[in-house]
Amino acid sequence: MASLSLSFSSSSHFSSPLNPKTKTLNPKSIHDKTLSFSKVFHCRLSSSPSVHAQRGGTTRPKKEEHHSPPAKKRHWKEGEFPEYLAQKNSSSYSSRSSSSSPRPSKRSQNQGTEKKRHWKEGEFQGISEAQFVRSSNRTPLKNLKKKIDNRNNAKAWVNTVTESLADRMHKKQWDEALQVFEMLKEQPFYHPKEGTYMKLLVLLGKSGQPSRAQKLFDEMLEEGLDPTAELYTALLTAYSRSNLLEKAFAVLEEMKGLPLCQPDVYTYSTLIKACIDASRFELVDRLYEEMAEWLITPNTVTQNIVLSGYGKADMFDEMEKVLSGMLESTECIPDVWTMNTVISLFGNKGQIEMMESWYEKFRNFGIEPETRTFNILIGAYGKKQMYDKMSSVMEYMRRLSFPWTTSTYNNVIEAFANAGDAQNMEYTFDQMRAERMKADTKTFCCLIRGYANAGLFHKVVSSIQLAEKLEIPSNTSFFNAVISACAMADDLMEMERVYQRMKDKQCPANSATFDIMVEAYKKEGMTDKIYDLEQEKSNVLISGSESE
Repeated sequence: MASLSLSFSSSSHFSSPLNPKTKTLNPKSIHDKTLSFSKVFHCRLSSSPSVHAQRGGTTRPKKEEHHSPPAKKRHWKEGEFPEYLAQKNSSSYSSRSSSSSPRPSKRSQNQGTEKKRHWKEGEFQGISEAQFVRSSNRTPLKNLKKKIDNRNNAKAWVNTVTESLADRMHKKQWDEALQVFEMLKEQPFYHPKEGTYMKLLVLLGKSGQPSRAQKLFDEMLEEGLDPTAELYTALLTAYSRSNLLEKAFAVLEEMKGLPLCQPDVYTYSTLIKACIDASRFELVDRLYEEMAEWLITPNTVTQNIVLSGYGKADMFDEMEKVLSGMLESTECIPDVWTMNTVISLFGNKGQIEMMESWYEKFRNFGIEPETRTFNILIGAYGKKQMYDKMSSVMEYMRRLSFPWTTSTYNNVIEAFANAGDAQNMEYTFDQMRAERMKADTKTFCCLIRGYANAGLFHKVVSSIQLAEKLEIPSNTSFFNAVISACAMADDLMEMERVYQRMKDKQCPANSATFDIMVEAYKKEGMTDKIYDLEQEKSNVLISGSESE
């Protein structure tokens, strides 16, 4: 297998032209045709023949006589140009006009006559001949868009520090975002804001960096910014996403001791979700009791989280109790998220009949589906390779004017990737790019797995190059897909290089990462590598828990 390092120079196969079937009608050509059609009716009126005859029959006075033009040769009514008459009545105007100003040519006189003879009295009182000269030198309209684009491109390199910080956070580049934030704090206009710290804490939590989130939270307190319940909840969420329940419960106890930072239903919902993800259902009951003591009523979001946890753990009796309570309650009534949670549970388990049955039940209850609902159905049908039903749902979305989103295309690409159908997978990705749909990390994870399943490892390299060109964030799932592709290609040396790059980018490895590499070493009988990897796995987990 070719080298999968990120310094390849070969171009990607996705840079080829799109399928001609995907071409759409260019709206610019329609606009040009409409504009040219309207220009036909913008004809300028020609001057009267009598005026030309009158002008041609007169003789131009000699230049050396310096006489002002006779009054009878004026082709405008008296009082139509007050500026001109006011200047004429002044004593200095007649001498200057007769001695210094040259007489306009016949062509300019004709143009002026064509403009002036069709104006009503008092309509354009302030227009002079110089304005017509300036209007003729105006920038053509066809160059206007080009100038605007050049101006926008010229502004790209003068972004402020705050704009650079927002750009790094939008691209989920947490390391660079922290560096730019340090530059921002050195600026003389810097003032700590709660919103900036909130966005950074959420970004670090989603990126699996709870230790950096705690450090940032401590720096915020040192700067004198008063903490809020929302900031503490963001810090608790960062620990919860990394399954550090002890640290998360410690943040909860700290919130209870602060009068202005009391936990609310969102704090408890976040902690309940972390306990459910860790299969600690006994802690869920404890949190429900605390909520009752603090007079905090669970909302629909809380119940949906618990419902999803019971379903994933195959605790269908408990799930039915929660769902029955929601149907009988007046405060926690089921919504579209409840429908999405239930049908996704059965869809992920491959129980298509139960998924369709519950879908009909929720529709009869009066809950209308949304785009995510149809995406769940498409993903469930794709995993079972039921392509007819998958296509029917997509056509149904078009009829109801539901847009195809990135998740819609990801589900279709994932279906073909799991089946190793590289041709249809690639065609779907081309359609996605033709509709200007932005690809994300999951898109390229599916592409890499699909090409690896099809044995097209050179296209795995092209997908990695394209992902780096589009600045796709590389998370743990992305590196796991690349490591799995290396293992399938029996390229253990490249697999180790990718794993080293994963550590260099401070991307945390999970159990799936180590399982893929252990299976690859087992296939080759490299027991010493397996032993070293197991030791490293335990050290990573222990050091990670101690640092947090």
